[in-house]
Amino acid sequence: MEYYLNIGSNMGDRRDNLYRAVVALVAGMDGCAVSSIVESDPWGFESENRFMNLGMCLSSELEPQAMLDRIHEIEHHLGSASHRDEHGGYVDRLVDIDIVAIDDLIIDTPTLQVPHPHLPERDFFLKPMMQLAPEWRHPVTGLTAAQMLEAVS
Repeated sequence: MEYYLNIGSNMGDRRDNLYRAVVALVAGMDGCAVSSIVESDPWGFESENRFMNLGMCLSSELEPQAMLDRIHEIEHHLGSASHRDEHGGYVDRLVDIDIVAIDDLIIDTPTLQVPHPHLPERDFFLKPMMQLAPEWRHPVTGLTAAQMLEAVS
């Protein structure tokens, strides 16, 4: 399966945080590609700390829930606390890794939604997707990342 991930950081040495997350994610995987870094303002909350984000494509035979569990372990290992406060709002974080898409799968469970429900509205998801998978189409809307980005802009 081709996993499309997005890694974000807005605390500490953001570039190093992204690098450490990529290194941890590629360990034991079959193949990988990484996008360029996209800087953005925080999405969904107020903070003075801008985010650095990058996209990543991983080839893996892991099932989606197993990949999600692995991602959570990596986030915890890298020192990232929960990315939500006690009221459920977003907060600053060292590393946040999201599964953006998995091939053309549609998954809707309490723990995992694929494609990511906010993919069409986050340019920091869409710009890396354009680099990594320009031909990929959202399995529900049929739109490419470029078409979704045009709607955001």
